[in-house]
Amino acid sequence: MNTWNDLKYKEIIIVDNKNLAKDAYILTFKRIFKFIAGQVVGLGINTLIEPRLYSIASGENDDYVEILYTEKTDGKLTPMLSLLKAGDEILVSSPFGSFTENNDSPILIATGTGIAPFISMLKSGKGRNAILVHGVSSPDYFYYADYLEKQLGDRYIRCCSKSHSNHYFNGRVTQYIQEHQVDPNKKYYLCGVAEMVVDTRDILISKGIPYRNILAEIYF
Repeated sequence: MNTWNDLKYKEIIIVDNKNLAKDAYILTFKRIFKFIAGQVVGLGINTLIEPRLYSIASGENDDYVEILYTEKTDGKLTPMLSLLKAGDEILVSSPFGSFTENNDSPILIATGTGIAPFISMLKSGKGRNAILVHGVSSPDYFYYADYLEKQLGDRYIRCCSKSHSNHYFNGRVTQYIQEHQVDPNKKYYLCGVAEMVVDTRDILISKGIPYRNILAEIYF
C-alpha cells in the first residue's frame, strides 16, 4: 500500500463531482500533469488517511482529469469523497503505473468502474478497432455509454447480470466470454473486481488464449 510519503502530490481544486447513478460518481479537476492512458493517481482528503488509487478516465490531451469511483459505505475515503463539491480541495498524486498499450484490435473486458482505463485509452486515440465488453449489475452503471456507442458501435458489448433487455447481453461478463469465440492472436485486457478477472482469465486460457496475451488489473 502506498503512503503519502511515497508519492509526490498537490492540492487541487475540484471542478465537479457528478453523481451518475446510485453510489457512482465522476470527480473532475483541471489537468496539471502529463499521464499515459492506463495510469493511476492517489487521491485523499488529507495525509492522515492513506491514499486510494484510481485509474484516470480521461484522454492524455484532455484539459480536465476525470476519476470514476463508487462510494463504499464501509470505505475510508469514498464516503467523504462523495460529499465534495466544486471549489473544494483534494490531494492528488502524480500519475504512475502502466496497464494499457497501443495495440490494434485489443479486447477490453471490464466490470463496473474498471472501465476507466479503457475510456482513457480510447479518448487518447489508442486501441484502434478495440472491442469492449462491459459488465454491470444494473443498466444505470453503463458509464460513458453514449460515447462508447458512438466510438465503437457494434464493438461495444454490454452485459447486465440483474436486468434483462434486448439491447444488451443478459448475464455476466464471464458467461459472455464462455459462450463466444475468442481469438488467440488478440491481446486481452481485464480490469475489475478480482473474481471477474480471475474467472475470465481462466476461461480465456481454457479456450486457448496464451497467458502472455492476457493483461489484468484488479481493483478493490
